[in-house]
Amino acid sequence: MSGFVSFVGSGPGDPELLTLKAAARLKAADAVLFDDLSSAAMLGHVRPGAELVAVGKRAGRPSPRQDHVSRLLVDYATGGARVVRLKSGDPGIFGRLEEEITACRAADIGFEIIPGVSSASAAAAAAGIPLTRRLSARRVQFLTGHDVRGALPEGMRMAALADPEATTVVFMPRRTFAELAELLIAAGLPPQTPALLAENVSHPDQALTWSSVGGLRDILAGDAAGAAPALILYGPLAGGAE
Repeated sequence: MSGFVSFVGSGPGDPELLTLKAAARLKAADAVLFDDLSSAAMLGHVRPGAELVAVGKRAGRPSPRQDHVSRLLVDYATGGARVVRLKSGDPGIFGRLEEEITACRAADIGFEIIPGVSSASAAAAAAGIPLTRRLSARRVQFLTGHDVRGALPEGMRMAALADPEATTVVFMPRRTFAELAELLIAAGLPPQTPALLAENVSHPDQALTWSSVGGLRDILAGDAAGAAPALILYGPLAGGAE
């Protein structure tokens, strides 16, 4: 008898942002495959005796291959286990969710997706700003700061990313934002466009750096090796209250 996989978003790290549904799935799980950024207090909801398997990926560090993680999900579920795949933030936003769903479908394993609070929403909330504004910020766009090679993704639509009336959130930006900022400025985005660097969002050591696209370019060009999880939000709302 096949088991079942629950893809669960743990939110950005604050245990109070975990949804009730996510907590219920953790309590019922036979096995939990968790990311580095979704462990700690979240695993306190897991019942005694459940298997805990760390499968997190961190830039610049040794980490499991994606096909290995997908194989583990299938193996546990094929054996009849109720499996939780615990992902940081929201699993559908740069969380390699599609590869794991594909593996479940290929093995005829049932699954569900339980959304979590995205670090983008949590960063805006921590900064006391919305992600949208009538008339001047009516579009929100998400961008990953690196591809599978760790480099800035190719084929980006710079006209859209340089839109001064959009709120743009760059996930995993630390190593490549200086390069991205140069491209944005070359595409017409003013270097003084407000920008916010949010690190360790919702954790006790959270840090918010208010600056501009040009300012963060200069900051990260000299110090892009920090280990703290980070994102950058730029656009008309990233300057805070007017």
